[in-house]
Amino acid sequence: MDKIIEFLHTDMFLLIISVISIILFIGFLILIIKLVKLNKYYKTFIKKLGNGQNIEEDLETYMYRVAKVEENNGKLAEYIKNLDNDLSKCIQKVGIVRYNAFKDTGSDLSFTLALLDEKNNGVVLNGIYSREMSNIYAKPVENGKSKYTVSEEEQEAIDKAINSNGNIIM
Repeated sequence: MDKIIEFLHTDMFLLIISVISIILFIGFLILIIKLVKLNKYYKTFIKKLGNGQNIEEDLETYMYRVAKVEENNGKLAEYIKNLDNDLSKCIQKVGIVRYNAFKDTGSDLSFTLALLDEKNNGVVLNGIYSREMSNIYAKPVENGKSKYTVSEEEQEAIDKAINSNGNIIM
């Protein structure tokens, strides 16, 4: 251990450390020169690749546009979700039944029309025709049933609407 400490105090050790430092400094300068050349080569290569334009700028523009598209897609997805929620409340199911309300009138001029949304909520309309007058009655429908008494024709129209799958069933 004493020999190592003595060697560290000699001029030879200082000379070796100085030579190593000079070699490292020269290596550092060589690396800096290579880095500058590589940077110039990179810029030239990028311009050639971009047909005279800087492809880095094109890539940045492209990435900005992709981010905008993703943002717009998010907005569209939210809009579609809201639209789906609104659509569930629109009339989607229709059932109609034509019938003869009175024996003394010809043809099936009376009708019952059920208009329901996705959850079978809506209204059933009953149009009764007679020779002297015509009347239309409306009854609310919730979950496929009305809290009011419904006729056979009205129930048939409601059932047709529920089973219509979006088609008008007569």
